[in-house]
Amino acid sequence: MRSRATLSIAWVKPELSDEEWEFFHHPAKQEFYGRWGLQWEGLAADFERGRLEPYPRSHRICAMPVALSYHTYEEYSHYLARAKRGYRRNYSRMEEALQREGELTLPAPIILCRDGEALLFAGYRRLCLAWNYGMIPYVWLVTLES
Repeated sequence: MRSRATLSIAWVKPELSDEEWEFFHHPAKQEFYGRWGLQWEGLAADFERGRLEPYPRSHRICAMPVALSYHTYEEYSHYLARAKRGYRRNYSRMEEALQREGELTLPAPIILCRDGEALLFAGYRRLCLAWNYGMIPYVWLVTLES
């Protein structure tokens, strides 16, 4: 016999303004922005044309490699499970809420893409939550044109 529980996450369009730090201060992402000459104003314009796209646990979306997606359990263990307490706390709160309520509505993680490559811009903890519970999350996929 197998016991089953049903948990779910509804994904909604995220607010770009909530992720401003990722653009201006995240050191690992600056090279991607620089390579494409990406400015905040251009990202904001392109962001509105994004779309929700399923993102099964992988290092690829729509056949594009996704930098900084850290999709394996070993990477999760390194980057989130063993992260400093403040970084883990947000994940723990989401996980507790999901278990308690059975369902959550969350802003979709954000992936930026251009010319066959992509970058996980924001939402790693939200991705991990879905992946760790066997769900296929949706991301806000933004094709950079500006």
